Amino acid sequence: MKIPPATAPIVFTCGDPAGVGPEIIARSLAAAPANRENVVAIGPKSWIETLPVPGIATSASLKTGYKISPGNPDETGQRIALEAMEIAAAGCREGKFSGVVTGPVNKSGLAKIGFPFPGQTEFFADRWGGAPVMAFAGGRLKVALATWHIPFAQVPAALTRETLERAVSAAITLAGSAAPRIGVCGLNPHAGEDGILGTDERERLNPILENLRKTGGEKFVGVSDCLPADTIFYRHLRGEFDAVVALYHDQGLAPLKTLEFEQSVNITLGLPHIRTSPDHGTAYDIAGKGIASLASWDNAVRLAKMLQVR
Repeated sequence: MKIPPATAPIVFTCGDPAGVGPEIIARSLAAAPANRENVVAIGPKSWIETLPVPGIATSASLKTGYKISPGNPDETGQRIALEAMEIAAAGCREGKFSGVVTGPVNKSGLAKIGFPFPGQTEFFADRWGGAPVMAFAGGRLKVALATWHIPFAQVPAALTRETLERAVSAAITLAGSAAPRIGVCGLNPHAGEDGILGTDERERLNPILENLRKTGGEKFVGVSDCLPADTIFYRHLRGEFDAVVALYHDQGLAPLKTLEFEQSVNITLGLPHIRTSPDHGTAYDIAGKGIASLASWDNAVRLAKMLQVR
């Protein structure tokens, strides 16, 4: 695997062509000159030809003469979305690209054409290697997930020492502070209430966190024990924490999307290359109407470019 130079372009993938991805990318490029600097786009040929940046047309679009039909997903569109991801992943491995900003995809649509992953995070982890952590940065909230695309019934067993350490380390990276204060959510209501509402925190999770504080070095000193998840995000907003570790998908994303749906960015940490994406789906119901917010996409591009030069 070649290490891309920081001067290598960032690549944009179209996502599902029938969703809002191609539209928000095109509108963002038109509106923000900074987003056009040193980038390459991948997607249907008919779309690439309209963009003010270099592009790579997918073979599926070249073979079929594919025309985007907003709001009407089809099998060819899923193949285009997947091929765009494959080209981006390979380009990073080969040193052609320095990172990827991915458009939103249809997970169930991809599954129907044989896509074996729960989402794009797991896809890029497979193609690049590494141990991914799904993290999110909004205007005010920063959240790292210990687990994400698994059924809730599997969460307790998945909260191992390794899983927690990765999530806490990702939260420390997100915090961007020399002395980060990291709040860790409990699994049970009231973080178990000292065993009354569950013993996971007292018996398994807090001892792991205590060991991290003792052995992980200075950056881990500000990591909390498990705290009640119903108040920790409010405390984060008040400035008590620089970032929060949520133990499962909806625990972290429900407050984040409630408060910062249009601004938040999905960041895949723990991989050898940069990958960010807007924190929203394909939004078929508004695709092609020109009303989808650009905020999350623009933030994803801005963050990828910041990470590119680190």
